[in-house]
Amino acid sequence: MPDTYNIAVIPGDGTGPEVVEEGIKVLKAVADVEDVKFEFQYFDFGGDRYLATGEVLPESAPEELKKFDAIFLGAIGHPDVKPGILEKGILLQLRFELDQYINLRPVKLYEGVETPLEGKGPEDVDFVVVRENTEGLYTGSGGFLRKGTAGEVAVQESINTRMGVERCIRYAFEYCRKRNREKTLTLCGKTNVLTYAFDLWERTFYEVAKEYEDIKTEYAHVDATCMWMVKNPDWFDVIVTDNMFGDIITDLGAIIQGGMGIAAGGNLNPEGVSMFEPIGGSAPKYTGMNVINPLAAISAAQMMADVLGIEGVSRRMESAVIEVTSKHLKSMAAGKMGMGTSEVGDLVAKIAVG
Repeated sequence: MPDTYNIAVIPGDGTGPEVVEEGIKVLKAVADVEDVKFEFQYFDFGGDRYLATGEVLPESAPEELKKFDAIFLGAIGHPDVKPGILEKGILLQLRFELDQYINLRPVKLYEGVETPLEGKGPEDVDFVVVRENTEGLYTGSGGFLRKGTAGEVAVQESINTRMGVERCIRYAFEYCRKRNREKTLTLCGKTNVLTYAFDLWERTFYEVAKEYEDIKTEYAHVDATCMWMVKNPDWFDVIVTDNMFGDIITDLGAIIQGGMGIAAGGNLNPEGVSMFEPIGGSAPKYTGMNVINPLAAISAAQMMADVLGIEGVSRRMESAVIEVTSKHLKSMAAGKMGMGTSEVGDLVAKIAVG
């Protein structure tokens, strides 16, 4: 009997359901030739549910989702819902409740994908960002004083614990060793200004480094990291950083690897259930038009297979995506690919099983 993997699916809002459908299409096709099986259970968390019921995320949802092998997410964001309600109530809530303390973001330029970096190609853009995912400024610690007055004060605190910092750094060292490329781990921070938080990060980084003598360690301020990602992306192998800086540099990474249509990421709990998603938003203006690029969602599904240890499925999917970008698509942009959303999914699936 083939191995069976139970996947929770949150299609979400806008074009989320469309791209999720293509990711699942490819997973099913490849599963047939790799002797594995996927079972999918759908959850309607998102804007439409919130508008109909007033409920963002049921209290039972985190415990129910823990029973699955992984979560496949489309996109969250509805034009009729105030920004922040769904993002905090679903995305951040699940990250915290499921303790998905690693955000893993490969930044890899595929053949045939255009980058805004002149003179750079796939050999230059191939690194990974390990972002701490449950602490920092995203904990929501802080508040207002005299809100709405001329003397208003707004405070938001960055919470960093030794446990949270160390487990993120340790994961980054292990990932760098497993990746086995340049075997160089760069800590991205701001030690000259954020002298408390990044004192903790820096001390922990070099203490843990003593256990990984095979890994070269480097440090770069976040502003320098951004400059070097543009000028010399080939300098990087694996970058580890906090929640806020990670959020910023991974979006920069998405652009240099060709845009949101190709970028995928994972919210990982290495000891529990992880969630995988395309980086781009819900793009509601393209809903139902069959023009959105599904490759980021397909790549998220491929990443999910890789983290689950289904290496054959992962390899087939990535190879197929690379062939499609290098030989078949005119552009990564919505409506400019030269074929529709579902046709791209069909093509990836066909190549992946061929």
